[in-house]
Amino acid sequence: MIFQRFNWFKKLGPGLLFAGAAIGVSHLVQSTRAGADYGFGLVWALVLIHFIKYPFFQFGPRYATATGESLLDGYKKLGKGVLLTYFILNLATMFTIQAAVTIVTAGLAANLFGITTNPVIWSVIITLICVFLLIIGKYKLLDNLMKTIIITLTLSTIIALTIAVYNTNTTYSLIQILPKGSIEIGFLIAFLGWMPAPIDVSIWQSLWTIEKQKDKTTVFNTKQAIFDFNIGFVTTLILGIFFVALGTLVMFNSGETFSGSAVQFSQQLIFLYTKNLGSEMYIFIAAAAFTTMFSTTITTLDASPRAMTKTFELLTNKSYKNLYWFWISFLAIGTIILLIFFMSNMGVLIKIATILSFLTAPFFAIINYILISGKQTPKEWRPSLPLKILSWFGILFLIGFNIWYLFNL
Repeated sequence: MIFQRFNWFKKLGPGLLFAGAAIGVSHLVQSTRAGADYGFGLVWALVLIHFIKYPFFQFGPRYATATGESLLDGYKKLGKGVLLTYFILNLATMFTIQAAVTIVTAGLAANLFGITTNPVIWSVIITLICVFLLIIGKYKLLDNLMKTIIITLTLSTIIALTIAVYNTNTTYSLIQILPKGSIEIGFLIAFLGWMPAPIDVSIWQSLWTIEKQKDKTTVFNTKQAIFDFNIGFVTTLILGIFFVALGTLVMFNSGETFSGSAVQFSQQLIFLYTKNLGSEMYIFIAAAAFTTMFSTTITTLDASPRAMTKTFELLTNKSYKNLYWFWISFLAIGTIILLIFFMSNMGVLIKIATILSFLTAPFFAIINYILISGKQTPKEWRPSLPLKILSWFGILFLIGFNIWYLFNL
């Protein structure tokens, strides 16, 4: 590919996969809705949660390159109970997460390509395409594909936002707000749950990092891995703000109520953008929306089976030849079955998945911090004092917000 000519770009990998997994429902759906409902009032939450979660995501590639093993190997060293807890939590949430991202992608595909408006049929098509791409290309194809997708997404989003700013004559308030009431608080928690991603994505990061290190054509050490992650992480933050801004500029005070149906939601989303930005912007909006969700769908379809395979092998102390393909088939079939029952309730599905992710966040934050700060990690790569302080603050924040949410149910 053309990217191979640029050595620095070639070295990027797991960080952009992180961005591909993160920039999906959290940005296209949740950030857009945050802008549509609250204007710029929740930008504080978006920025704050990025700082809160930053160290726990960064510990994934840091630990993997410093030790040569994944976070899951580290979890086992902390005790099989920790690893078993992760296995159970992931088994309980991976179908909901995959279903949530797939149904949104299916809705966008139905509007972009036509053929059929049945989201389940589109979900099957998209899932099969993703499985096929992963079979023929494995990690290397995913690595290269994500670079193209992230560039396409970034450019189309910037174009859409630039035109939206040019076309608006309205002045918007930058006053930040704290939602009140169970419905508003529920949305805030869901917004924080997947912004920029669930913390257990750090495990995927460590697995992708190990795969990246198998590429002998480039050096991928701890310093490079942290730089690579920072590129992907900053991208998710900037695009998150862009999507809130787009939601504000084209939807705030529009009087439009979003549908819980994936197809209708996608129609509303694209219509509102083209209504305000012009019909000639349809292709840019459709490209940004679809590439956003397709990147998330394929990365999550790869990552969960990869994590479950590694976890099962560590728990049983055995290596299995085709276990990854068992898990990816299991996840694909389970996702389709779930979508058959929830295909008309996309909003409910997303809310369940995002809230579950937020409620389990303190567990992953604490375990990642214990692992990176302990004897399992070489001293030179343990976190600095500022990073430790940020980690302590993040853990307390996540626990406190969980308690606040549970008391306001």
